[in-house]
Amino acid sequence: MSHDAPPVLTRVEGRAGHIVLNRPRALNALDHPMVRLVDEALTAWEHDDAVRTVVVTGAGERGLCAGGDIRAVRDDILAGGGAASAAFWHDEYVLNARIARYPKPYVAVMDGYVMGGGVGISAHGDVRVVTERSRVAMPETIIGFVLDVGATHLLTRAPGELGTHLALTGTAVGAGDALLCGLADHFVPSGRLAEFTAALADADAADVVRLYAESPPEGELAAQRAWIDSCYAADSVEEIVDRLQSCGEHAAKEAAEVLLSRSPTALKVTLAALRRARALGSLEEALNQEYRVSCACLTAPDFPEGVRAQVVDKDRRPRWSPADLASVSEADVERFFGPCAYGELGLGS
Repeated sequence: MSHDAPPVLTRVEGRAGHIVLNRPRALNALDHPMVRLVDEALTAWEHDDAVRTVVVTGAGERGLCAGGDIRAVRDDILAGGGAASAAFWHDEYVLNARIARYPKPYVAVMDGYVMGGGVGISAHGDVRVVTERSRVAMPETIIGFVLDVGATHLLTRAPGELGTHLALTGTAVGAGDALLCGLADHFVPSGRLAEFTAALADADAADVVRLYAESPPEGELAAQRAWIDSCYAADSVEEIVDRLQSCGEHAAKEAAEVLLSRSPTALKVTLAALRRARALGSLEEALNQEYRVSCACLTAPDFPEGVRAQVVDKDRRPRWSPADLASVSEADVERFFGPCAYGELGLGS
């Protein structure tokens, strides 16, 4: 992208409106101006009879979107406490809900990396296409953050405890597992994407996807359901780790090691958010809860520290506070679900 190119490109081809996330050097990471531009495009096309379908893709060859601009969020926290980030999340989560309710077919091409905010801008759509290059993840616990962009709603609807496993570990999955977990609908080989998106110009999305969708590569999670469902059904992160360590499966022991490297606070808050989201009736209610939890992260130490370790200094050695699961109390977790200092999201009210 040149310095004067907009971070979101829009065009209409035939009867398809195309939205292209255009920050390829940053793996199309979302920031506040990009959220506004996507929302403006959806507004322009919602009542335009000339546009029948909306298609969302990412510039470059590496992915649709690697998530929100977490470096910018950290800078905002360090500079002034995070008010700008809360405003960004407000508009982003409202956009996520809008995508889910959009009255025209919303086709998301989830090629390459699709993480965090990238999941929010794609996995709530009507036609969600993955390829053999897709790597879909919600890796928030790696940086001391929590599930957002409606992911608590999505992952609680995955079979068994697969969603809990993906949420706590932050594991990235390929096309087969993304389909299994309900994060995508169709597999189209990357070599046919140009044909596929071009065909949307003059045909219904449902007809086009039937022509181009193929059987996906086999995933890994279906064969691991037994130990995942058993271990992650526990009521606490400590018990999940104990079960993983003692169940006898090598992959389970590896998952336990992963969890022990993550933010203890983020793990406990994420598990609580997932369990509560199961009882919430809609995406909007889940987003309302996520907004409260996300904003609480702005005044907790682990989020800026996790971004420092992963993105800024890249030493991969975060100093979590508290440093272990036993030191994170129920009161510590409950604080994240209290009233939001920046007001409520208020979706669905």
